[in-house]
Amino acid sequence: MDTLEFKKLSKKIIKEAGVKGLSITSAESCTGGLISSSLTSVPGSSSVYDRGFITYSNQSKSDLLNIEMLLIKKYGAVSKEIAILMAEGALNNSTADLSVSVTGVAGPGGGTIVNPIGRVHMAIAKKNTPTNHFVFTFENKGRDYIRESTTFHALENILKAL
Repeated sequence: MDTLEFKKLSKKIIKEAGVKGLSITSAESCTGGLISSSLTSVPGSSSVYDRGFITYSNQSKSDLLNIEMLLIKKYGAVSKEIAILMAEGALNNSTADLSVSVTGVAGPGGGTIVNPIGRVHMAIAKKNTPTNHFVFTFENKGRDYIRESTTFHALENILKAL
């Protein structure tokens, strides 16, 4: 993945969201703000990008997105359920029409049998629409590769959801 690919996708998202009068928010764990950074690198993005939630810790997921700690402990931070709750929490705590969330294991440590290094759960939430969930297991080519692959797929899914 290179910067040009991110820029191209981000420009399409900003343009399409503007044409449709929709705004976007994100809730990021494993990407630590890469999705927000990519979208806000586009001039004019402030007209469609509402805000980003960097919820790296479990406590931040609870504090900023209103996810009960009991649910994080029950399902695990890297799970379908938490990805969906993150996307819906971002939507509910913003003025956006569409949200994306990502939570995963970027490595080099932290992998388990259930969630190996490279496993990422993603969700797209839109107002008055069922939330979509996606799961990826990216090749373990290092932390940067996993984070960038996650960002690229998040941007693709935002564009499709618009």
